[in-house]
Amino acid sequence: MNISKEQLLLYAVTDRHWLKEGEGLEVPVEKALRGGTTFLQLREKELDEESFEAEALVLQKLCRQYGVPFIINDNVQLAVKINADGVHVGQEDMEASEVRRLMGPDRILGVSAQTVEDAVRAEKAGADYLGVGAVFPTGSKDDAVEVPKEVLKDICKAVSIPVVAIGGITVDNMSELENTGICGISVISAIFGQEDAEKAAEGLRGKAERLFGLTAL
Repeated sequence: MNISKEQLLLYAVTDRHWLKEGEGLEVPVEKALRGGTTFLQLREKELDEESFEAEALVLQKLCRQYGVPFIINDNVQLAVKINADGVHVGQEDMEASEVRRLMGPDRILGVSAQTVEDAVRAEKAGADYLGVGAVFPTGSKDDAVEVPKEVLKDICKAVSIPVVAIGGITVDNMSELENTGICGISVISAIFGQEDAEKAAEGLRGKAERLFGLTAL
């Protein structure tokens, strides 16, 4: 599936860790969408399948209201079942070529990459975009490996599909990613770990537009 670079400008990934007690993802996600998030990934590592599906359906409906692509981390079966826009997989998850086979040609496939080899292989396997990182130290993923800026640049040059940078990105350090070739940023705590997710998204969106020379949809 073709995905525009503009749609990947501000890519938010959910994380239940940042929720207040008794709160679901719906409220902070809608705030993030109101603030200008252009792409949303539901990432759940601890929910049971029934709860995961219920959460996914709520967020999918929200994203459709705002005209924002909605994808699910890793769970290909659920994405197909609820007709999500796509799936994102890491290097340790199911092979990208197998994910593409299961999903068919019309859904979005995102793949994590840390090296040029990862990136080229993912593109050949049918990836629509790459998530490359961690570009800065991050507390959101325990096993995150840092990717030097030069490697990020090399990856962007080696593939023809869009690349988003992930890992430890904030409104303060994102300017360090200018001129690397990325089309956008992927964040968790920079939106969902803030007191006001809408305001945080607005700030990130505005700065990303200026740095990466794109006007999001």
